[in-house]
Amino acid sequence: MESPRKPLRQEWLTWADVEKLVDVLLPQLRDAGRFDEMVMITRGGIVPGGLLSEALEISSVLIAAVDFPHAVGHGDKASLFVWPSFLQFPEDDLLADKRILIVDDVWGSGRTSTAVKSRCQSAGATAFTCVFHFNPYRSLFGKAEPDFYGAITDAYIIYPWEIDRGLHGIPADVPGGQPDAN
Repeated sequence: MESPRKPLRQEWLTWADVEKLVDVLLPQLRDAGRFDEMVMITRGGIVPGGLLSEALEISSVLIAAVDFPHAVGHGDKASLFVWPSFLQFPEDDLLADKRILIVDDVWGSGRTSTAVKSRCQSAGATAFTCVFHFNPYRSLFGKAEPDFYGAITDAYIIYPWEIDRGLHGIPADVPGGQPDAN
């Protein structure tokens, strides 16, 4: 039996799929009003953030790098509740009194987006989270969810910018960029 923490299926996206996600998100984001700045969460939020910042004409783009250390000797469940380490984060004065759009690729457990949003808010920003995919089945935050999302999923998402470098044992030279159907 497969571990319940592993997704039951993978979903491989094309660039056309990504364009559709952007098309779903743009009206939501425009209806929310103008954002002063964007904080892209590395690494997953770099490509989605770049696409959205261009479409929304957000020229002030900042980076947040967050690490959740493994809780040594306490098992995988304990690791879910470890305090984050911010490896890179904008200075508070860049965030204070600003409307910030925080972008990542996926809200799985929700830990990263929630940690970045909380830190932005503590700096005096009005912060909003945005992801391409929301997985409510893995979220650790009950009814909390991203402010904006392109799709709901229960799958492990593989974006087109991830295919050529190989992921978690998936060879980088898969013909046509798709896994073997057999």
